[in-house]
Amino acid sequence: MEFKHKPVLLEEVIAGLNIKPGGVYVDCTMGGGGHSSEILKRLSQEGKLIGFDRDEDAVKVCREKFKNNKNVAVFHANYKDAPQILKENDINSLDGILIDLGVSSYQIDNGDRGFSFLHDGPLDMRMDTRDSLNAYEVVNYYKREELLKILYGYGEEDNARRIVDNIIKAREVKPIETTFQLKDIIESSFPKKIIYGKGGVSKKTFQAIRIEVNGELTGLDDVLEEFIDMLAPGGRIAVLTFHSLEDRIVKNVFKKESTDCLCPPKIPVCICGHKKKINLINKKPVTASENELKENSRSSSAKLRVVEKIV
Repeated sequence: MEFKHKPVLLEEVIAGLNIKPGGVYVDCTMGGGGHSSEILKRLSQEGKLIGFDRDEDAVKVCREKFKNNKNVAVFHANYKDAPQILKENDINSLDGILIDLGVSSYQIDNGDRGFSFLHDGPLDMRMDTRDSLNAYEVVNYYKREELLKILYGYGEEDNARRIVDNIIKAREVKPIETTFQLKDIIESSFPKKIIYGKGGVSKKTFQAIRIEVNGELTGLDDVLEEFIDMLAPGGRIAVLTFHSLEDRIVKNVFKKESTDCLCPPKIPVCICGHKKKINLINKKPVTASENELKENSRSSSAKLRVVEKIV
């Protein structure tokens, strides 16, 4: 299957990064290289783009795509390891960072990867196939309390108890091995009128399991702090999120680091000593235009937040 992915909020991301021709830029989640290609168009021979992706297929695609461009380096790694890898390669100051936290269309549409309830395939959901934990392990071996915690916490699924009870009943008979088997179990947990009325009642559960498998929320706040410290004066970070849990973490970190004093309001004199490091470029997240929504329905949940390092 060809690696295809339509970059979301492309024009808005590029505008937000305010690219300097000779700057050093990082694309933390390259995917098919859509955003990276547009960044490169704006770089001179002195500029540099360093890309990361957990997905081996994405890495292969981007290495082939940019093989003749000496300005590009591509690493097969989790973006949360990017600060360490950059420093090991003597890159300590960055002019721009893009973090696209969405799942690529290639991953969703490729049934063999097991990400989607719309395509039958093995329960996998690993962004990096070198990882040991997969969706099969979560669904078949996690305890009831663990599954409930995931579905409530990562999926915000109100019907978690019934879904988890039905998963446990099913796996006691035989292992749950495919996405369609899991989808059928989830749908059996809802009245038929809700299934037909709402459509994808499996979405929240699949999201929750995917987040658990890939540790998507773990350490996000920490790596944002690290990247802020690595930004050169005037450098920018652009983050694309696709659900409220991610966006809340990004919003809170950006709010904290764009505020001078973090003391409680009742304290008359600052005792925390915190000094802001960034300015918010957009106080409210940028969302997809009507035209983009028509062309790419997967942009409907996207939110873009951009900040700039204080000079």
